[in-house]
Formats: sequence, C-alpha cells, structure tokens
Amino acid sequence: MACHYGNQAASRVRAARGGQAGLRLRAMAMAMAMALLLTVAGATGAQDAERPLSGYGDVIGLTDSFLHPEFWSGEQDGGAGRPAIPPTEADRILLSRDDIDAQNARMRANDPSIHNLDALPASLTRAKVKADLDALSGWPEKPLYGEDGQPISADQRASIIANAGADAIAANRPLQYGLVVHRAALRTFPTLLRVLSRPGDTDIDRFQESALFPGDAVAVLHESADGQWLFVTSERYTAWIEKRFVGVGDKATVLGYGATEHYRVVTGATVFTTFTPEEPRVSRLQLDMGVRLPALVDWPLQQPVNGQQAHASYVVQLPVRNDDGSLALVPALIARSQDTSETYLELTPRDLYTQAFKFLGERYGWGHSYDTRDCSGFVSEVYRSFGILMPRNTSAQAVSPALDRIAFSAKDGKAKRMEAVKNLQPGDLVYIPGHVMLTLGHFGGNTWMIHDTAGGSWFAPDGTRVQAHLNGVSVTPLEPMMASDTVSYIDRITNIQRMRAKTP
Repeated sequence: MACHYGNQAASRVRAARGGQAGLRLRAMAMAMAMALLLTVAGATGAQDAERPLSGYGDVIGLTDSFLHPEFWSGEQDGGAGRPAIPPTEADRILLSRDDIDAQNARMRANDPSIHNLDALPASLTRAKVKADLDALSGWPEKPLYGEDGQPISADQRASIIANAGADAIAANRPLQYGLVVHRAALRTFPTLLRVLSRPGDTDIDRFQESALFPGDAVAVLHESADGQWLFVTSERYTAWIEKRFVGVGDKATVLGYGATEHYRVVTGATVFTTFTPEEPRVSRLQLDMGVRLPALVDWPLQQPVNGQQAHASYVVQLPVRNDDGSLALVPALIARSQDTSETYLELTPRDLYTQAFKFLGERYGWGHSYDTRDCSGFVSEVYRSFGILMPRNTSAQAVSPALDRIAFSAKDGKAKRMEAVKNLQPGDLVYIPGHVMLTLGHFGGNTWMIHDTAGGSWFAPDGTRVQAHLNGVSVTPLEPMMASDTVSYIDRITNIQRMRAKTP
C-alpha cells in the first residue's frame, strides 16, 4: 500500500505501565521536552516574543516562525533567531540538471519499482498478466468493514474478486497504451467500495493504492468483467483505474506526450485549468505539483481557446478521452495567475523549502485519497517539481539504489543514529517503518522536519504522552517524537536518503 504510516499506528499505542527501561526513557523524554521549551523560550527573548506551543494538540516547541519557508532559508527572524544556515547555502544547487538526469537514468535502470513502459512486449501472455494481478489483488486475511461499520460480506467479496476477471485473461493480449485524462484513484480491486480495517477508521481505505494525474502514461494489461475498469501499469505503479479516466492511443503519442521542447511544470500544490463550458473535459481540471504539460507557445494570441482569448493565460495541450475511448489531445488554458513554471525548478534549499511549504496544512490522504496525498506522495511530488523521479511507496523509496542511501539495522545503536541525525542536511529524507519525513534543518537543539502525517506523539513536561491527530502536512521536531512510551522515532530510523550527486 501507499504510505503505511507507522506514525498513525504509533499514535494509537496505549501507554504501557511499569518497567524500569520505560521509566528511564520517559524521564529522559520529559527532560528533553522541558529543555526544548526552555531553549525556544530563551531564544525569543522579548516579553512579546512568540509563545512556544505545548500540550495536547500542539506540536512541542513549535513557534509561528517555523511555519514559514523564509525562516528556514535565513530570510526571516520572527523573534526566535535564525537557523544556522549561511545565506549562500540557501541558494546552493544540490543537484544540477545533468545530475538529476543521471539520477533519473539510474532510477529507471536499477530500481525494480520503476517500470519501463517502452520495454514491455507488444503482446502479453496470460501468465504475465495473472502474475501482476495476483501480486496486487490479494484479499486481506484480516476482517474488513464498510463505511457503515458492517463486515464486508462473503457475497461482496466474491463479487469484487469476480469482477477482476482473472479467469477471462486472454492467452495473448495485444498491449495497449493510454494517457490519464483526469486525476484518478489507483485501486487494489476494480471497485470504488471503501473498505476499512476497523469500524470508524474511515481515513484508511484498504483498497486505495495511489493516484495518477492528467498526462501520466499507462500500459493497459487487462479489463474488468464489467468493462468499467482497466488494469494498468504506469512508470511507478500497477493497479486498477476507472476506464473513463484513460484515453487509449498509439504508443508513440502516449510515450511522447510531454517530451516536448516547450512545456510547463505545475509548481503549486495544485492548480486548475480555466473553466470552459465549450470543452468540459478540460474545464477546472486539477493538476498536481510536478505535472508536466506540453506548451503550445506558437498559439496565436488573437485566436480564442475554448471561447477565451489567450493573452492572459498559457496554452497547454491536455489529453482527453473520446466517447469511443480513444485518445485525443486538445488545447486548454492555465491562467498566468496559477503557479506554474516554464521549466523544472533548480534544486536548492530555498526552493525546496518553498515547494514543501506549499502543502503545509493539507489534509493527509492515504494513497492519495481526498484529492490530496500521503507521506511518500508528499515528498515525491515536491521533488517532482524539480524533475526528480522517485518510487511511489516508502518501502521502495527508502532502499532505492539510485539515491545516496544511509542504511541502519537493528544492530545499530542510539549513538550511530544520533550522529546521523546531527548531520542531516536540508532536503534529506528520513524513513521509519511506513513513514518518511523531509528535513528542514537544525534549530534550538533539535532537528526539524516537515512531513505528511496522520499522527504524532511526544512527552509533555508533566510526563504524559501527547498523542496528537495531526492528520496533515505538519512541522515537528524529530528528537522528541515517540512511537511508544519506550521507542522513539530515532530508534526506528531504517534509512536516510539524500539528493546529491553520486560519483561513478
């Protein structure tokens, strides 16, 4: 599944009572919490300086300054001092365009989670399609519940499995290609039925895998029994997608889409095409950060696009699905007031902060639910605005051989982990089981992260463990974060991935 956020599970762990090790660690955490509050309070100085937040629902040690990207790039003081980042460091290029191209090439060549659509055979065997289907669509062993709180019935299960049409897979199927025409969910099974692990746990739909965006290319492997779903492979994921969101076209058109000299990159968290009743298929279409669209730069400004003169907008080309399911490419407008760029952004700490904070406060969406994203989607879409390709899930991101990886095992002690945390740099990705955080920097004796998280846990100064339902893109310190009464996030670090040039 998408992000498997271990932090939510941690937020629900009930406090274990007793045990000398737990008491000692709790005392240490309490001391750390008090020291953090005193450090930040001392840094503010003046009587009217910002109040550090603490207590239930508040992030320990947080002040308003920390919620601004300018603070982390050294441009804003806010009464709490500036992070120790030299002005020249904020604009240092972490990866050049050539470095990024080389890294993406390594990703495509060496990372098993990345699929080369161009290399797929022209005809797919039953064995190949069945293997891919079985790898995705295994029914969970634990009981599942509907949104009404009732268990998923045996009849519902049988109907959903039958709709996957595994018995009807052709001995050989000609491979088809398509472009996604609207943001669309990727599902474990060909159904929109939301299924939950427990009654009331409505934020986590166990059949929600991910999402694809307009312009994403897919290879069509199979079709559901009811004809409403396609089983597809994209560059980063294989899953079910609603057929109405895919336009099927020839291979050259599909794989060549976006690979044009002139293009625009979505650099806002989300932007929308201009409303148009003349062409509803591209009206108010949501485009997420990092989406790349061909730009029709030679379009005559006097010639209307879908009923509107184009001088105040950018003319882009978008895929649409015709009534017969075939692909077409049509012009559409993105207003100049929308957050887009004529090229990928330069990967610097300043721009990285700016991009990450555009998602601040966005609701957490497991597997890209709610038209938002989860922890792994958050970091991959931030980096996508720089033209960087990343695997979809935390499990693959954390171990990708294409990145500069620092790995930890159960044998690695606290000292090694703390040393690595002390040396974290802006943009470094820190992984614990099922979760990823993006490093902002060091301040007030702590390392601060921005991450898309469902939960959060730390000790308050009175010794109680605060379990906050953050449920969105949040800024938190790393050191005080707890997975349980006795295990910290730092104890659970499995990998650190850094975006920097690798020597051959």
